[in-house]
Amino acid sequence: MAFADDAAGRARLEAAGDAPADGPSRYLAVRLATEGLTRPLTAEDQLAQSMPDASPTKWHLAHTTWFFETFLLVPGLADYRPFDPRFGYLFNSYYEAAGPRHPRPERGLITRPSLDDVLAYRAHVDAGMRRLLADGARAGPLLDLGLAHEEQHQELILMDILHLFARSPLKPAYAPPRAHSPAADPGPAGFVRLAGGLVEIGHGGQGFAFDNEGPRHKVFLQPYALADRLVTNAEWLAFMAAGGYRRPEFWLSAGWDAVRAEGWRAPLYWQEEDGGWGTMTLRGLRPVDPHAPVVHVSFYEAEAYAAWAGARLPTEAEWEHAAAGVARTGELLDRARLEPAAAGPAGGLRQMSGEVWEWTRSAYSPYPGFHPAAGAVGEYNGKFMAGQFVLRGASCVTPAGHARASYRNFFAPHQRWVFAGLRLARDAGPAGAAAEPESAFAADVLRGLALPQKAIPPKYFYDAEGSRLFEAICELPEYYPTRTEIALLRKAAPEIAGEIPDGAALVEFGSGASVKTRILLDAAPQTAVYAPIDISPDALAEAAASIRRDYPHLTVAPLAEDFTAALELPAETTGRPRVGFFPGSTIGNFTPAEARRFLEGARRLLGAGAGFLVGVDLVKDAADLVAAYDDAQGVTAAFNRNLLVRINRELGGDFDLGRFAHRAMWNARESRMEMHLVSLAEQRATVKGRRFDFARGETIHTENSCKFTVEGFEALAAEAGWRLERAWRNDAPGFAVVLLRG
Repeated sequence: MAFADDAAGRARLEAAGDAPADGPSRYLAVRLATEGLTRPLTAEDQLAQSMPDASPTKWHLAHTTWFFETFLLVPGLADYRPFDPRFGYLFNSYYEAAGPRHPRPERGLITRPSLDDVLAYRAHVDAGMRRLLADGARAGPLLDLGLAHEEQHQELILMDILHLFARSPLKPAYAPPRAHSPAADPGPAGFVRLAGGLVEIGHGGQGFAFDNEGPRHKVFLQPYALADRLVTNAEWLAFMAAGGYRRPEFWLSAGWDAVRAEGWRAPLYWQEEDGGWGTMTLRGLRPVDPHAPVVHVSFYEAEAYAAWAGARLPTEAEWEHAAAGVARTGELLDRARLEPAAAGPAGGLRQMSGEVWEWTRSAYSPYPGFHPAAGAVGEYNGKFMAGQFVLRGASCVTPAGHARASYRNFFAPHQRWVFAGLRLARDAGPAGAAAEPESAFAADVLRGLALPQKAIPPKYFYDAEGSRLFEAICELPEYYPTRTEIALLRKAAPEIAGEIPDGAALVEFGSGASVKTRILLDAAPQTAVYAPIDISPDALAEAAASIRRDYPHLTVAPLAEDFTAALELPAETTGRPRVGFFPGSTIGNFTPAEARRFLEGARRLLGAGAGFLVGVDLVKDAADLVAAYDDAQGVTAAFNRNLLVRINRELGGDFDLGRFAHRAMWNARESRMEMHLVSLAEQRATVKGRRFDFARGETIHTENSCKFTVEGFEALAAEAGWRLERAWRNDAPGFAVVLLRG
């Protein structure tokens, strides 16, 4: 997203990338770009300091000016007179060799000099620099460093202003607000495999680079794989829903200390609202865009997410090696946009620059052969090479000239106000011939089989054969849930229809077009909009087409989204009463904590006062439950083992189906049915080149199905902010459809 459509607006952030090559013109372009960033700000905005790590805009304007005065004008222009000798104390940042300085946490207390005085200071120094450069002085590397230094402060100005405005109860916008246009779905993340080997990293010597980018040197990389895109907000919401901020097993010790001390529960600038999560941006407070890259997370959070995802962060050498390959293939680096963009078309590595800085797992340290320059400028980078971590890429507010593969940004691991996100990495095993994307199915299977209790998400049951087998299961005499719920819905349909207001939007969690959906639509012709939500675009399109064909007067508004992470309903539902529908006791597939989080999300999505119809399988005799999940004909066993068939076919697995047995068991303590695949012997299986050992009796946990009492479900719903208003139930076998009210 461009900062402005006019040339002047673009110049504010792009000056360095497009400036002329001669020194005076480059200098002027960078200095004007900095001042351009301050035009939307009041004098009061430019004085305030929101935290010790941030600085007032006025201080940035003066400090970058002090740099040119101290390191170029005073030693290089014979008759130059400093604007005010006291400014050296006020606007020195950290250069010990340049003398004492004002404490960083107290920069917001510098009310004098005024903003006008600082602008006069800039004009005075600019006049001196014009003379210096016009005289043909060989400013050379120091001029390059000073300009690059000021460009870094351009990004810091925007970082600090966003932090300041986010602290304001008014939530002011730095840039003109625009209509929110949600990013396109980037699709499932894949992994691109790279062979590694002996590679070179570091700046190659052409053009400007900071001293920490060299010397160029060789490193040996084991084969590795990088995610083809950045982690999205929707994926981060899944991490949150899985208890990511409450589970210490994912966190480094210092990171967990930070979570507890700071009360982290979401990325910086996120705030929970009635309709979902919002986030503060440079364009003001906006809904969290599920498909945009997550931003403003610390290194600790990035590490925890990677651990939860069964992956890791890349090293900086891996990132640079991969980015150099992308650059050779001609991918353009995006210009500054003030906010992250969504991923582009799939294929190869995407979003390598111009969205967010990407945390790496590499500690910031000197390259082999690094030696800082003599004098004060040698303090620019070298003195910070401890206690910090490297970020690579470039953010949406990074001046274009800084977007290069060798650039080493660095921040402390707890800092969050940086425009920073993450990309996942994995070890890739023995080197292969070609880089290839890795599917979400592969990623989830490899992660699940690496867990202490091996587990595979049940959503992968449903390939073509799995879907056929499940249809057969629904016809079995032992499998009561489907026919029981259908019978209950038909019996209660007139009463349920009375709870659906005229002109309502029926929002189904999962793509409908089944008998259950039609029972409601037939009983409640006053329904105006039907909005099914499903993660499978194909299933959703088929369901929507079927309903449109059979109910021509009904507006059908499908939403292709993971219904556990959806943040916004289709526009067709706006202004209408909403009733949610979640049949099939699918809620039983969640753990209680996951169910509570789902119900909380559904309440936010549907809005205040909405109704929510939920099918709930009730607790019953254990023998009846086990029979329903372990039928006499062996259909459910075939359904469970088909998961291994799919792994063998699609992921190059070598599971011996005869050495795994189906097990269905009632877990009374957790009040749930569980399905497992049990290893009948000590054995080893391979998936995507990775080996997994199984002990005799060890299991792969493939499904949960929690069972409830109406009272227990009422309590669970109440924890999520719902009130149970009505319940229709069948006693034998026990099943209920409940109406919740938000």
